[in-house]
Amino acid sequence: MPTIEGDREQCYRCYRPKSSCMCAYVRAIETQTKFIVLMHPKEFKKTKNGTGRLTHLSLPNSELFMGIDFSDNARINEIIATHESFILYPSKHAINLSRQNPLATKSLHVKKPMAIFLIDSTWACSLKMMRESQNLHGLSHISFDATKRSEFKIKEQPSPYCLSTIESALRVLELLTQWQIETIAPAQLEAFLTPFHAMVEYQLKRIAHLRT
Repeated sequence: MPTIEGDREQCYRCYRPKSSCMCAYVRAIETQTKFIVLMHPKEFKKTKNGTGRLTHLSLPNSELFMGIDFSDNARINEIIATHESFILYPSKHAINLSRQNPLATKSLHVKKPMAIFLIDSTWACSLKMMRESQNLHGLSHISFDATKRSEFKIKEQPSPYCLSTIESALRVLELLTQWQIETIAPAQLEAFLTPFHAMVEYQLKRIAHLRT
């Protein structure tokens, strides 16, 4: 049931005002891979255009945590201990998913399920989260070639090829499917950004309305 924030009803799932709830647009994809969304507190406040929560809602096999320093988070440490864990972070030694299967260098005897951590934050805040979260330091970094421009028309990105959290998640899903780590139908991948597109369209209409 929705909660009340100020004078507006708020959806308890997407944390947006009920009048602009995006839950009906979510096209969830079941994955073998577990996704962990690490949300900076500043992103939690961006109810109008945050995509981290939409990513979480779109991936049933995912968990979302809010904070900056996750070093002592028992659940995150449990996931790291029980999964072959990676973090999407474009460092110079990151495994490029566009060119390499991330599991190719792992032992064939490894039976741990795969987990991928996604940081939902600005670049500056991401650096602080990575620096302070000691338990993330041992994770293998993954990245991908930037071939698509962001469709986040209501938000200025640091560079043309910087993607939102949900757009990045889609690219990861596409590449995991390419490496046969996941078996996701093309139609599912095409529909994954439906709530994101609906959110952007809603905000553009609101902006146009305010200008008239």
